[in-house]
Amino acid sequence: MPSPRRRFLQSAAGLAGFKALASPAPLLPTVKLGKHQVTRMIVGANPMYGFSHFNNIYDQVMRDWYTPERVCEVLRRCQEQGLNTWQFSYRERAFSDLKRHRDEGGTMQWILLSGREIEEDLSLIPKAAALNPIGIVHHGGTTDRRFRAGEHAKVREFLKGVRDAGVLAGMSTHNPQNLERVESENWDIDFYMTCCYHVTRTPEEVRKITGELPLAEVFLEGDPARMFKVVRQTKKTCLAFKILAAGRRIQNPREVDQAFQFAFDSIKPQDAVIVGMFPRIKDEVKENAERVRRILA
Repeated sequence: MPSPRRRFLQSAAGLAGFKALASPAPLLPTVKLGKHQVTRMIVGANPMYGFSHFNNIYDQVMRDWYTPERVCEVLRRCQEQGLNTWQFSYRERAFSDLKRHRDEGGTMQWILLSGREIEEDLSLIPKAAALNPIGIVHHGGTTDRRFRAGEHAKVREFLKGVRDAGVLAGMSTHNPQNLERVESENWDIDFYMTCCYHVTRTPEEVRKITGELPLAEVFLEGDPARMFKVVRQTKKTCLAFKILAAGRRIQNPREVDQAFQFAFDSIKPQDAVIVGMFPRIKDEVKENAERVRRILA
């Protein structure tokens, strides 16, 4: 096992190693999303902005490491390894990083997930659309909360605003029943972001399943199969996220392989996955890109 000093040196050398790549890898396999060709692995932004889904300490570790410079380094590494799309949420820091990425010659396409500000002020939708994202997606946590409160009309109003702004309209959810409802009612929507784990269950729903309330977010082993079953029933493209249970399924390379394999075996050929990267210790970008190539070969 590497010593603490060795691990530190490996960590410090990680980004420097990105710059030593001899030549870019070929583009990963792609799917069509509207008029766009999107790689079947999209890089997610949760680690970049400190959303670990573990605890506040790990959140801060991610935020401290992921300076704007490092966000752009990782995006450049993603391009070098054959990824062409980035998904991030509506926040000023992310737009600033996107601009820096562009100024440095980066060409990553991007998908925008909503945030509270744009959800409560729909006049911001055309302003975001003017920056040319592939699409704008209604946030999954808000979707689940609004559906539970019977506020489906607010979700549809948001999606109409996106449609009117001229970019693809998407909806995210953690609950497969919400996806089933939208499909049965034939909403005007282009694609979905579908979480593999139903992490937005209410405390009452969790207690009904487990008999007591755990002290953290609940990731149930059967959730991915339940979501994937509904994903396969829709003809629309789905972007599956949290395939590694927000870092809970990375104990060894075999476990990561199994999670990726299960995801690609379970979604449709026209679907893709969104994976967050935190390459502080090792080159996760290269490892995951090679993993996707091997599975889809």
